Amino acid sequence: MSTDILRIAVAQLKPTLGDIAGNLAKARAARASAREQGADLVLFTELFLCGYLPEDLVLKPAFQDACRAALEDFARDTADGGPAALVGLPWREKDKLHNAVALVDKGIVAAVRFKNDLPNYGVFDEKRVFQPGPLPGPIAFRGVRLGVPICEDIWGHDVVECLAETGAEILLVPNGSPYHRDKSDIRLNVAVARVTESGLPMLYANEVGGQDEVIFDGASFALNADHRLAVQLPAFREAIVTTTWRRGAQGWACEPGVVEPVEEGEEADYQACVLGLRDYVDKNGFPGVVLGLSGGVDSALVAAMAVDALGPERVHCVMLPYRYTSKESLKDAFECATALGVRYDVVPIEAPVSGLESVLEPLFAGQPRGIAEENMQSRTRGTILMSISNKFGAMVVTTGNKSEMSVGYCTLYGDMNGGFNPIKDLYKTEVYRLCELRNRWKPVDARGPDGAVVPPNILTKAPSAELRENQKDQDSLPPYDVLDDILRCLVESEMRVAEIVARGHDEETVRKVERLLYLAEYKRRQAAPGVKVTEKNFGRDRRYPITNRFRDGNKPAFVPDAALYRVSTTASADAVDF
Repeated sequence: MSTDILRIAVAQLKPTLGDIAGNLAKARAARASAREQGADLVLFTELFLCGYLPEDLVLKPAFQDACRAALEDFARDTADGGPAALVGLPWREKDKLHNAVALVDKGIVAAVRFKNDLPNYGVFDEKRVFQPGPLPGPIAFRGVRLGVPICEDIWGHDVVECLAETGAEILLVPNGSPYHRDKSDIRLNVAVARVTESGLPMLYANEVGGQDEVIFDGASFALNADHRLAVQLPAFREAIVTTTWRRGAQGWACEPGVVEPVEEGEEADYQACVLGLRDYVDKNGFPGVVLGLSGGVDSALVAAMAVDALGPERVHCVMLPYRYTSKESLKDAFECATALGVRYDVVPIEAPVSGLESVLEPLFAGQPRGIAEENMQSRTRGTILMSISNKFGAMVVTTGNKSEMSVGYCTLYGDMNGGFNPIKDLYKTEVYRLCELRNRWKPVDARGPDGAVVPPNILTKAPSAELRENQKDQDSLPPYDVLDDILRCLVESEMRVAEIVARGHDEETVRKVERLLYLAEYKRRQAAPGVKVTEKNFGRDRRYPITNRFRDGNKPAFVPDAALYRVSTTASADAVDF
């Protein structure tokens, strides 16, 4: 039977990877809510039943079986006459494993479609675990032909073109599209391109929540064939919203509905860090977090994010002063903890550091004091924080920023100790900006106090690790505005040294930063996971070898010697005949 009105609920939810029973329960609750809203169909996100990104876990036969069993249970539910559902899961077909979406309706699994375009870049590694499905045709539902491309399927032309040519009338897109800065604009541009090419309206459903380093920001939307935005769901929050579609002379269109503001720029980065920390702590069952509050800008921002993520009652801040800790830092840390309303303890480390130095004195005899003694302070702090964690169960949160992680300005088994780092992908200059942002703004669902939470002095004093008398970060590093620009060039843009120097940077400084970046790879391999904010984070996005002697020689881009080739080097690869 055909219909001229179709009500489709978008289930923008937060699945937990591997919690198949819990995800099924969320799907059932969402379907019940959609039924109350009068929905005919519920659109869930990519691989909802198992959670996304499943990595090699999806290769386990028992995992695949559990997902199929959950799907069949869900299918049986639909015999009650309520809404149908499009739900994602891994699907084994003979000897091939697919990223699939299934339509469950009227008590049966009515249709299945497989993802055709498997992403294998950045955080994605789908070709490792899935096989591509064939180009899909539409699914018939209540007399409407629904095209169901899965996430990456709309980032190219072929899948949507095939669906349009085979009679699809509406595009319903389940997604697991991770957040990075400015991603919402990129997604919308991709969606507009597919709508323009196909002439079909689109309902785009995106997952929300954190999965290890990766954050899914939601921000699902409906886009009509005339490119107009009909519905916009919020970012970084769960939502179940029913959209109403009507068939007219020009085809199907979504009626105007809720249009929520979507945070952008620094507000979105802050929200991503808070959501990532909250979900890492909650999904892994920690009662709360503990962190060292030094009186510096990094720990102040992490403390604010922790309180916004979990509430002050689940955050424990510890000041760990030594002889080089200034009165200014003691005052700043106390004021920050007071503003946030957290538990705050002071644990001096003079005695344990002295004990370590005493034990090592015979081995270190005749050697000048240096980095080894400085690192004892950091490692003592790390040990104390880990001991608090072991005793009370709270997870240690690390507080190193991307600038420090890039050049190795951090101590293994010291300030790098911990389970998670919400600011791992933020450069130092961005840390300052997010502190200033938080002092004048708070996210809608933040659990921390209103108003300023980072004392002004923390934002104006010179940054220092305070590991020796009168130490400043710029004793060892370029100014952070210079350092961060060089690092963006090297890390995010993979620019040549010559190109960076041409931007106005000193060649010796660029070479030094490049050398430190490579040398610190072994530290980053041992670092805690942290929220991905930029297009290229350390970890899933940027995979460099630890043993590596390459250094950029500051030469211009290589130009092949045409005299050495029988054909033009611009010809296709199969045309080159040596």
